[in-house]
Amino acid sequence: MEEFEKKLSIRDDDDDDDAIMEPEAKKVSSKSTVELLREFLGIQKRRAEAYSKLKTGFADYMESSSSSSSSSSSSSSSSSGELAFQKLCSEVTQEFNDCSRQVLHMESLFLGSDYGRLDLAHLLRAVQTHEKQKLNLTATIQVLKKAGRPSERLVSHENCRFEKPMEHQCVHLHEITEAAGTEEAEANAQYDNALKEAIRGVQDSVIAINEHLEEVRYEIAALEDD
Repeated sequence: MEEFEKKLSIRDDDDDDDAIMEPEAKKVSSKSTVELLREFLGIQKRRAEAYSKLKTGFADYMESSSSSSSSSSSSSSSSSGELAFQKLCSEVTQEFNDCSRQVLHMESLFLGSDYGRLDLAHLLRAVQTHEKQKLNLTATIQVLKKAGRPSERLVSHENCRFEKPMEHQCVHLHEITEAAGTEEAEANAQYDNALKEAIRGVQDSVIAINEHLEEVRYEIAALEDD
C-alpha cells in the first residue's frame, strides 16, 4: 500500500504559502471585487472538473488492474494501467497547484490596502484549507481501495516452493485458529473504519466548501445591488 501511495500521489503544494503570496502581493490588480470573486468561482469549477477526471481515471485503473490479474499478460497490462494513472495524477496535481496559486494571489489582494477585504481573504483561506483536506483524504481513499480489505487481498506465490510443475508447497497455508480469525476480523474492522473516516472527511469538506461558495455568491449579489 505504501508503494502505491508513493507512485500515485496527488497533492496540493500550498504549504509554502508565504513564498507564493509575497511576489504576487506586489502585483496591482485593476479588477473589481466582483470580478475577482467570479474568477474564484471559475477556479472552483476547474477543481471540480479535475476531481471528476481523477475519479474516472481511478475507476478505469482499478478495472484494468482487476481484469489484468486474471489474464496471461497481467504484468504488462497492470504496468500500462499504472503508468496511465500516474500520468493523470501528475496532471491533476499541476492543475490543483495552479488553482491554489491563483487563489493565494486573490487572497493577498484582498489583504492589501487597495481592497481591504480581510473578510474575503479569510473566506478564500478557509476554502483553501478544506480543499487541501479534501485532496489528502481523496488520496487516502484511493490508497485504501487499491489495497483492499485485508481478508480479500490477493496473495503472491513467488516465495512458495514448487516440487512439481503443477504443485507447490504454499507458504501462505496455515492452521485456521480462533486467534487467527480474530486477528483478521480486527484488521478488516480497522480497514473499514479508516475508509469510512476518510469518506466522511471528504463529505464534511465538500459541505464546508459549498457553504463558503454560497457566501461568495451572496457577496457578489450584494455588491452588484449597490
